[in-house]
Amino acid sequence: MGPDMGLDEDALDYHEREPPGKVAIATTKPTNTQRDLSLAYSPGVAVPCREIDANPADAYKYTAKGNLVGVVSNGSAVLGLGDIGAQASKPVMEGKGVLFKRFADIDVFDIELDQDDTDAFVQSVAAMEPTFGGVNLEDIKAPECFEIEERLREEMDIPVFHDDQHGTAIISGAGLLNALDIVGKDVEDIEVAFSGAGAAAVSCAKFYASLGVPREQITMCDIDGVLSQERADAGDLSRHAEPFAQGVEPGDLADAIEGADVLVGLSVGGIVSQEMIRSMADEPIVFAMANPDPEIGYEEAKAARDDRVIMATGRSDYPNMVNNVLGFPFIFRGALDVRATEINEDMKVAAAEALAELAREDVPDQVVKAYGDQPLQFGPEYILPKPLDPRVLFEVAPAVADAAMASGVARESLDLAAYRERLEARLGKSREMMRVVLNKAKSDPKRVALGDGDQEKMVRAAYQLQDQGIAEPVLLGDRETVAAITDDLALDFDPEVVDPEATENEAYAERLHELRKRKGVTRSEAADLVSRDSAYYGSVMVEQGDADALLTGLTHHHPTALRPPLQVVGTAPDAEYVAGVYMLTFKNRVIFCADATVNLDPTAEQLAEITHHVAETARSFDVDPRVALLSYSDFGSVENEGTAKPREAVELLHDDPSADFPVDGEMQADTAVVADILEDTYGFAELDGPANCLVFPNLEAGNIGYKLLQRLGGADAIGPMLAGMDEPVHVIQRGDEVKDIVNLAAVAVVDAQEK
Repeated sequence: MGPDMGLDEDALDYHEREPPGKVAIATTKPTNTQRDLSLAYSPGVAVPCREIDANPADAYKYTAKGNLVGVVSNGSAVLGLGDIGAQASKPVMEGKGVLFKRFADIDVFDIELDQDDTDAFVQSVAAMEPTFGGVNLEDIKAPECFEIEERLREEMDIPVFHDDQHGTAIISGAGLLNALDIVGKDVEDIEVAFSGAGAAAVSCAKFYASLGVPREQITMCDIDGVLSQERADAGDLSRHAEPFAQGVEPGDLADAIEGADVLVGLSVGGIVSQEMIRSMADEPIVFAMANPDPEIGYEEAKAARDDRVIMATGRSDYPNMVNNVLGFPFIFRGALDVRATEINEDMKVAAAEALAELAREDVPDQVVKAYGDQPLQFGPEYILPKPLDPRVLFEVAPAVADAAMASGVARESLDLAAYRERLEARLGKSREMMRVVLNKAKSDPKRVALGDGDQEKMVRAAYQLQDQGIAEPVLLGDRETVAAITDDLALDFDPEVVDPEATENEAYAERLHELRKRKGVTRSEAADLVSRDSAYYGSVMVEQGDADALLTGLTHHHPTALRPPLQVVGTAPDAEYVAGVYMLTFKNRVIFCADATVNLDPTAEQLAEITHHVAETARSFDVDPRVALLSYSDFGSVENEGTAKPREAVELLHDDPSADFPVDGEMQADTAVVADILEDTYGFAELDGPANCLVFPNLEAGNIGYKLLQRLGGADAIGPMLAGMDEPVHVIQRGDEVKDIVNLAAVAVVDAQEK
């Protein structure tokens, strides 16, 4: 590890801050009353103990075992530090636990064993089987690590996985599959050279054979040269490395690399020269994964040849980092969720193939932003997904679970479609809520016009909508621009594009003139509007039934984007006003907020109608609405014109038989959302629980309120959803990401289905 005094000081401060370390235990059940404590411990705890005694498998039902992994090490081979011992390795093991929790929501106990004897180590870990759903072995030196894992896998009936061996193999294997695809080579035809013959190198070589590389086409080198038949016969090699020496002639690293298609470095920095890279086959693949310094530098390898070199390292400051965090959290997630007895070769191959496939997909905006807005697109500089890509969880874990079930090591069977939804819910309430709408949309996709269709975000959104079967997108924009974006992003789809400027739009111009001729729009102005403004064109398109829904506004301010749909489509027959509704999702709660985007200072009648709109929106997400009209007054505690409006709106709603949902107000925000205040102080209120729909008294309060909840409350925001329109139309915010556009399009499809 290179010296970096600033980093050193920051790291020490990071670990030292109260509380010291990086992990803690949190309770998952209430412990607020004597009754809670009686259930959590004595005497209630005796009941599940007896159940588990009668049926040991019930430990998965009544304890945390099924979501608990032991990260176990003796600190004998800590990356970059060597044999530092069990105690000194504890920060690393805690860090591993952080990654398990952060990326796959798996709990971890880190276990540091001050034990170098293999027999004693195996006995200690095996004795902990009742505690864990799986064991991750970490930073144990070779060759002991091989024997420890083998014996524990035989003795224990839960997954045991030495990540230092298999993690690098799986992740680099995924990169290998994609690199071969890019250079047009078949896995069974390539020659692979290894610099290094330790635990990680041997595991990579074995795994590449599982992917289809013939063993006889793999040549390995250690510090003494090529692993040859001669050295094997002399007993110079471990039994784990010996199979890769069979039939191999003696030589050195340069001999092994010459003519190879792939070089895999798992040795020491600076050992590979540019001349060696030049001796490789056409368009070589170089995985130089020694840390912190690779076997050959990124720039050196690229500069060594005139043709293309696909390069990967173990460093985060270069493209194609082979990062084990892409593997172990998600592999264990899938294994735990089917209660697998082991992590077998089929499961590892499934993980690698899922990672390879994901790298070929369009990358979400949130991931691009997380990595400094650097271009992330499948190709030589991007052959592996990024760890912060949330899709890794619900692509890799189901693939692993499916392989476990297919190979017969799973004790539980899963519906994979339902399982994916459960995994998405782990990433946040917003994904759980949107899954309801996405499933509805996919059941009957509708035709959705996308204004500003020649913008990159719209093209990417159209690709996802079509690829996932959510909608039938129609891009409104310049055809050549859309085609260029599609080609640049390598999106494999042929979108429907309507170019308002190049399309015969006589009928649309006539219809717009008919609708607006008494509002100051001449016939020529109408023709100009539909040809140059996709919001007007799309609005007429929807109004005429040529599209089922419209999304617009990506490049315009909200009032400007809202004007064309209001002028052309208008409000629904039973509505006088529209409202902007946001869905805010917290960890265990969802709140709908209105009006946050449209009505500046609504009257009591408008507030009553807005209340209907927000209740209908909540129901579209399968949420039973409980609506509170907010104020700074609680049920008449302050009397003025401002507090009177929400009070009058509630009176109108209570007299309205169509308001078939609990609603009350005026009330303060904390009264609305805190059960104790509502029940203890205002037991007369019509709400039968904390409100999940909040109606703000004016636009200023609504906009301030939802943004504070989003930014300070940590909520995810979906919206604004435009409620009350005669046809499904939604106005996108200018800074929205692709996922926001896809979500709103799904909402529009569901609106269209209901209409």
